[in-house]
Amino acid sequence: MKLPFLPRPPRIALLRLSGAITARGASPFATTGISAEASGPLIDRAFGMKRLAEVALVLNSPGGSPVQSSLVAQRIRRLADKKKVKVTAYVEDAAASGGYWLACAADEIVADPASILGSIGVISAGFGLEEAIGRIGVQRRMHTAGTEKSFLDPFRPERPEDVARLETLLAELHEVFRDWVRSRRGAKLKAPEAELFNGRFWSGRRAVELGLADRLGEVTAELRARHGDKAQIIPIGARRPPWPLRLLSGAAFAEGAMEAVETRAAWARLGL
Repeated sequence: MKLPFLPRPPRIALLRLSGAITARGASPFATTGISAEASGPLIDRAFGMKRLAEVALVLNSPGGSPVQSSLVAQRIRRLADKKKVKVTAYVEDAAASGGYWLACAADEIVADPASILGSIGVISAGFGLEEAIGRIGVQRRMHTAGTEKSFLDPFRPERPEDVARLETLLAELHEVFRDWVRSRRGAKLKAPEAELFNGRFWSGRRAVELGLADRLGEVTAELRARHGDKAQIIPIGARRPPWPLRLLSGAAFAEGAMEAVETRAAWARLGL
């Protein structure tokens, strides 16, 4: 029997966001993946809880899409301000690039000493295949209406004007990223921007020294110390469909395989 006059324990939403950040989110074959579409309902559930004392944002991401990083981070921040609830980011293996973008949505960032944080930069990678198709006797045929529609065509030699255009775009996206970090971390940053915003990443211990994180710690110990042993820590995570449904689509299998390759490449850039 519950007595209405007795105090009820606080509730903490433990919102776990893991994997690469992509526009399509996680496929049915993937166990992880972050996007506005896939993660939005989880974020809404976390902030919609009653007696909510805090949202613990557990992050483990090597980064990905700048747009999706921005959309997810803005959603977290908008609901935190609306509900007037504290958000703390707890970094596991990594919060790098877009993962760090998400971490900056929190009021505080707590890292493991061996975790990876930073990589405040933007990257674009591709292949040049113009010599390969010549060796196998393939001719490239493409017709466009608009002089810029064949931008950085991998089957043609790279054009200096295309490279210059790409560099301008990357610089603009980098500035958006830097503005976000400045707005969220501000005076906490303890090193020159030239050092912090050059795409480099650091261990959790060094990130605290540089002001990219606030302190070292682990999510459960932190929450128990702050809210007591009786606090209810409620995990919020994605629900996957039953495995027979995931095996029905060959397209879903192919998408999952491609996503696995992309995710592995993103982690490899961090040496993980």
